[in-house]
Amino acid sequence: MNAPPITRCQWRGMAGDPLYEAYHDTEWGVPEYDSRALWEKLVLDGFQAGLAWITILRKREAFRAAFDGFDPEKVARYGEADRARLMADPGIVRSNAKIDAAIEGAKIYLQMQARGEDFSEFCWGFVGGRPVQNAWTDFGQVPAQTPLAVEMSKALKAKGFKFVGPVIVYAWMQATGLVNDHLTCCFRHEHVKGLAR
Repeated sequence: MNAPPITRCQWRGMAGDPLYEAYHDTEWGVPEYDSRALWEKLVLDGFQAGLAWITILRKREAFRAAFDGFDPEKVARYGEADRARLMADPGIVRSNAKIDAAIEGAKIYLQMQARGEDFSEFCWGFVGGRPVQNAWTDFGQVPAQTPLAVEMSKALKAKGFKFVGPVIVYAWMQATGLVNDHLTCCFRHEHVKGLAR
């Protein structure tokens, strides 16, 4: 007897792509509370600017290898030799501006830490510590940005982060579970909703 088909969100290009489906089914929308992991995902969403997320997803392990596992202390110490190494790495997206933004972002992350400001608490503070639970029934209803994403974008920019416009920030909020944008028909919607602290 065949299992009933799984109903997922209506992402373009996902159907039949095992990597993309696994990301949707196990990771996207799951509340992320680890500061370092939140920062890593913000950096990757910055690298996505102008590209499709699947491009970044396919290169994610190469990014992790190139950026020392996104260890902020290591990335913050990157100098010209590291910049040259990254720009020569075909496994990642090679953009001087995005690489510089990642290095600068690591420094800002550590500065926040040194001031006793936890990156996770800072991020989750915008949603009162609990994921925003949406109830979209169709992919066309899901916004590209929201007033909350605009507010968060401004706050991140004020700290010096780059590639954190409201569209990038909203995609990151969706990915890290600050907002649950799984469609109500998606098999993950209720499960992700139940993961909220």
